[in-house]
Amino acid sequence: MGFKAKARKNKVKTTTDGDQKKKSISGELPCAIKSCNRFADKRLGGRSLSFDDATEMWGSGNFLSTKGRVRVCKSCYRSWKKENKNDDMY
Repeated sequence: MGFKAKARKNKVKTTTDGDQKKKSISGELPCAIKSCNRFADKRLGGRSLSFDDATEMWGSGNFLSTKGRVRVCKSCYRSWKKENKNDDMY
């Protein structure tokens, strides 16, 4: 599927009134951060962080983990990314 086909598929359709239909966005995986109520699905921009990275950012009791990974929503991932932007990774 090319670029234009994807754009047509995701285009918001208009009705005859001129009103736009809104898409209802719901996910399956909740964000692991306890203070957040968004979803961490990959199609909604969710990512997974290591347990150590999440502990450094949010503390040890403020998130849930599965198999050593922490599933976070897009906004929580962006806040983690901004916080660790200047750290040397190598």
